[in-house]
Amino acid sequence: MNATSLQRHALSVIVLAQLCGTSLWFSVNGVGLSLSRDLGFSEVDLGRLTLAVQAGFISGTLFIATTGLADRFRASRIFAVSCLAGALVNAAFVLVAAQFPLALLLRFVTGLCLAGIYPLGMKLVIGWTPKHTGAALSWLVGMLTLGTALPHLLRGSTLGMPWEWPLMGASLLALLGGAMVLRLGDGPHLPPSAGKARLAEGLAALRVKHFRAVAGGYFGHCWELYAFWMLTPFLVMREVERLVASTDLVAWLSFGIIALGLAGCVGGGAVSRHLGSLWVARWALTASGMLCLAYPLLAWAPPGMLLALLFFWGLTVIADSPQFSALAAATAPRERVGSTLAVMNAIGFALTIPAISLTTTLWSLQGLWVLWWLLPGPILGLWALRGVSGSPEQPAPARQA
Repeated sequence: MNATSLQRHALSVIVLAQLCGTSLWFSVNGVGLSLSRDLGFSEVDLGRLTLAVQAGFISGTLFIATTGLADRFRASRIFAVSCLAGALVNAAFVLVAAQFPLALLLRFVTGLCLAGIYPLGMKLVIGWTPKHTGAALSWLVGMLTLGTALPHLLRGSTLGMPWEWPLMGASLLALLGGAMVLRLGDGPHLPPSAGKARLAEGLAALRVKHFRAVAGGYFGHCWELYAFWMLTPFLVMREVERLVASTDLVAWLSFGIIALGLAGCVGGGAVSRHLGSLWVARWALTASGMLCLAYPLLAWAPPGMLLALLFFWGLTVIADSPQFSALAAATAPRERVGSTLAVMNAIGFALTIPAISLTTTLWSLQGLWVLWWLLPGPILGLWALRGVSGSPEQPAPARQA
């Protein structure tokens, strides 16, 4: 495909590259059961590996936000370099997986690389499709969701093969994503740089009432989201064992549950055009919160019913994410939207760390009841949103989700 054709389909190129790049995020989780069997990893160990990625992503996001790196260099080059580095680091995990401290370090560095992929994808969208940023946001977050699910698909399609194969597959996808964006380049509509971003400016925006309320909703959403994605294979395994079915189904079902979030994001984006982002965010947060509450109480239910609930949970748990981003962009102070959203992003992802740590540590002791540790997220998120009123107005373009 020549450069002109790539530019004509710029949004498709960006979202596909985002899908390929973010396959690195949960690449190790996709082979978690194999790591448990072959290397003796426990649920706590797998949780720590995920926490390392989250910590790396937070550190990288804050570094980009406070140094103005994304404004000093071309977004497409940062994206491509991050994909290359992430692919190499992810592949190196294969060599050191048995040495847990080194494995943790490499997953942290993977998170650093992802900070140059996910947020920079948002900036690339602004540069290429400034009039359609709101709709594109739903696709980008949806592709992040599909990228998160992709390692489970890679594992499902390589069953019977060594666990190293899916990891190498994720690295190859990241290389492909980086090459696509490097070939595309930056768009002609990037907003002018506002100078070096400052952490204090982003934190100061929390004094704005409506932005603080939206950020509170987003923080509650983050508390639940990644912990649920982390627990999905464990929840699926329980029902597969109750069905006395092959454990080969775990990877396929886990992929389907997480990947369904793509439909939730895109569908939520379509509904928001008529009912508003606030309505979609509240509905999705309420639905996932109800599942947090009800799922452990339904432990006795047939496995098929619980699997159906997990699919519905996968649909709703991420549907509010692009809407929170759109609402935040609309309510953030206009002169510091970039730094404000970067700080909100970093705080939200920081909250995933205690949630993942709690649930993975307590899973062996509490089983399904561990899901109640996720419930404060939706409850506090909805409480924070109680004072927000809005209409389906078009939000300002967002640089990060």
